[in-house]
Amino acid sequence: MSTQITNNNTYITVSASSNPYISRKLNNIDQAQVIKREREDWERTYHKTLKGLEAMIDIQRMMKDMKKLAEETSTTVAEI
Repeated sequence: MSTQITNNNTYITVSASSNPYISRKLNNIDQAQVIKREREDWERTYHKTLKGLEAMIDIQRMMKDMKKLAEETSTTVAEI
């Protein structure tokens, strides 16, 4: 059994067959799955945040339009 350090991650290699020259890395698949789940969670959070920001922008636009309309109405009423 040997230990190999790659990118600050430790992996244990063990023989996967009777041939000692053929080995496979353990924990790689588990770590890859964890990283994939974390990335998917962050992607969901990112998209949810974007949707929230888009909703806030839409509301700000509507408020700006309403304010502009109210000012125009006020000006029209003052002229009458």
